[in-house]
Amino acid sequence: MSITMVVLLAAAGFFSGAANAIAGGGTFLVFGALTLAGVPPILANATSSIVQFPGYVTSTLAYRREIASHWRSALALAIVSVIGSILGALILLALDNDAFRQVVPWLLGAATAVFAAGPWLKPKASSERPANSPLSVIGQFLTSIYGGFFGAGMGIMMLAVLGMTTGGSYHHLNALKNMLAALIAGVAIVVFVGGGVIAWPETIIMMPAGALGGYCGVWLARRVPQAVLRWCVVAVGAGLTVYCFVTG
Repeated sequence: MSITMVVLLAAAGFFSGAANAIAGGGTFLVFGALTLAGVPPILANATSSIVQFPGYVTSTLAYRREIASHWRSALALAIVSVIGSILGALILLALDNDAFRQVVPWLLGAATAVFAAGPWLKPKASSERPANSPLSVIGQFLTSIYGGFFGAGMGIMMLAVLGMTTGGSYHHLNALKNMLAALIAGVAIVVFVGGGVIAWPETIIMMPAGALGGYCGVWLARRVPQAVLRWCVVAVGAGLTVYCFVTG
């Protein structure tokens, strides 16, 4: 592996952690970097989960005050996130690389469109409602299946669903999203490691950078406008979608 590729992988890990802490979209960066590194699509997708996991954990820790005051009502969402993630990860392992390669461009295109629509999907501050309502639980279950299977755009989807079903301030919803994303990624990792579909050299390079990016991302989310980062991620997602359609 060249020094240039090592730097690219580390940078992708850092910015994916930062992007996920703010809203989502880190999968575009990690999956794209792994694709450029020549990692097969199923391994790239599974490795993306393990790379982004530390970033989810550190951003969750950075939001620990918000989470500490709401964790009881979020317990049902945590349980269905675990179950849904297992199902999604098992669906991925049931495919081979050729079959998954055929659906990747469509998944990336749809996720890029959802991410680009983020400003319209971003939840408005509203009165907070119980996080364990039937609508919240069903919405989170479906989102977690997708997250275990692929994950690109999962953060925006989760924020939108939580905003509609749970409400509250943006940082309350973002904290909840990061905690649930950490659970989804953590469970998927167990399945993927057991299935032997992790690219470990690339993982070792990207994981520490992702953890640092996740913590720094919360700092940025509190202080910096999100538009520039969002459109950079959209550009990466669009470019990666075109690349996957062209290369097949």
